[in-house]
Amino acid sequence: QVQLVESGGGLVQPGGNLSLSCAASDSRFSAYEVVWYRQTPENQREWVAGITPGGAIKYANFVQGRFTISRDNAQNTWYLRMNSLKSEDTAVYFCKLEAVVTGWPNYWGKGIPVTVSS
Repeated sequence: QVQLVESGGGLVQPGGNLSLSCAASDSRFSAYEVVWYRQTPENQREWVAGITPGGAIKYANFVQGRFTISRDNAQNTWYLRMNSLKSEDTAVYFCKLEAVVTGWPNYWGKGIPVTVSS
């Protein structure tokens, strides 16, 4: 019943920038951790970044200093700003709501491809 709608992505040259967004139809949005994952062409799933309900932000080491995650609780939306993109950033990016309350479900977006290539 909760739907996650992803937007952004596409083809970008190395060194370029790209922004992703994810909007959720969940009245309990502010009580979830919002997360970005990516799945590489080798089908390796990697955690990218997340923001807790309290606003704590963490990044994977391989995107630290280049990517910025943010959330807008009023719009039930979170974002991933990707700067200085590298070819190894090529992946399908998934947004996710991760429950921090026991018994609540997690929700995944369908994924949006990002290709970094000349």
